[in-house]
Amino acid sequence: MSKQSYTEGTALTKEQLVLYPSEQLAPIKKKAEKLFIGIPKEKSKSEKRVSLRPEAVEILVRNGHEIRVEAGAGLGAKFTDQQYSEAGAEVCYSAKEVFEADLILKIEPPTHEEIEYMRFGRTVVSSLPMARMDTAYFKALMQKKCIGIAYQFIQNRIGEMPLIRSMSEIAGSTVMLIASEYLSSAHNGRGIILGGITGVPPTRVVIIGAGTVGEYAARTAIGLGAETQIFDKDIYKLRRIKYAVGHQMYTSTIDTGILEEAISRADVVIGAMRAEKGLTPCVVTEEMVQQMKPNSIIIDVSIDQGGVFSTSEVTTHENPIFKKYDVIHYCVPNIASRVSRTSSTALSNIFTPYLMKISKAGGMDEMIFTSKWFMEGVYAYKGSLTNRFIADKLDMPYKDLGLLMAARI
Repeated sequence: MSKQSYTEGTALTKEQLVLYPSEQLAPIKKKAEKLFIGIPKEKSKSEKRVSLRPEAVEILVRNGHEIRVEAGAGLGAKFTDQQYSEAGAEVCYSAKEVFEADLILKIEPPTHEEIEYMRFGRTVVSSLPMARMDTAYFKALMQKKCIGIAYQFIQNRIGEMPLIRSMSEIAGSTVMLIASEYLSSAHNGRGIILGGITGVPPTRVVIIGAGTVGEYAARTAIGLGAETQIFDKDIYKLRRIKYAVGHQMYTSTIDTGILEEAISRADVVIGAMRAEKGLTPCVVTEEMVQQMKPNSIIIDVSIDQGGVFSTSEVTTHENPIFKKYDVIHYCVPNIASRVSRTSSTALSNIFTPYLMKISKAGGMDEMIFTSKWFMEGVYAYKGSLTNRFIADKLDMPYKDLGLLMAARI
């Protein structure tokens, strides 16, 4: 008997009414959005990573999404066009065809030519090395009314930056292998082993920056037996890294005198500070570099955001080093590209769940609108620059993305 028929002519109290089931409106679920994704081949010869591996493409295609891959896009990471084709992607032999997609996944920011290929109002996800970006790039992107999302700004639900974390882990582990190469006599280095052996003093390593890069560089250096010192501006980060590494080591806040002495005695100095307001603080002066040992090594991991050393200049994987004051400088901005297959797999593992979430949310606009944590990655939105740090650095007008999204209601 229904609640209505039973209660006709019967007076029930509020407490009794609560016991009877009542009809409720079911929540309306948004229909999943089919994504049209383009993966172009990187223009730079130094960039060998790709955003999605074939296995990820297969998962996305099975879920109804369309993917175009430019021929040769995965070759740098040892993924063939045939693998992408067998995974269900359409392999195109023209970049213009790939840029017809609604969502472009790249490693490096699109060139001006590539921006011209893009359709109005579409989305591009890429890195954003601020030290090399200029006003013309952002103006071109805004003229196309595109949505720009940067790797280094993308967050997850708990406020972490998973893409930066992953690439930093790889870079931190790789820098010590690079240092080992250039310390050897084969590269006209100091002719010493990275680490320590019985009866021989250990290599001295100084790491400037106690973030993820610093943590993984320290793990590798300590594992090889090197004497490791870590400097940072934040005492909390120094406490965290000692706990994370689980090894007793020297840590210090950045004090010019102490840092200068440590650098003068070091065999390897790693610059791994996090960017502040878009650029990394330069903490090592030219005079400090002059006091370093001959053929000692500087590796500036932060070069893509300005660099930690005043003597740093951007180099490439083809010509990775230069000498200044008889000190070897390694200043390649995309160190993770040295291990392109590992890096591509790491990127793919992070991008795939994000893409599935964007689809379930109902598309890119809905994902931005409903997920404040994802909104943090957006630096340009349909004709407006929405990242205050970039706007301040380039002296460009800024609009709050939260207010722009609220205007949609």
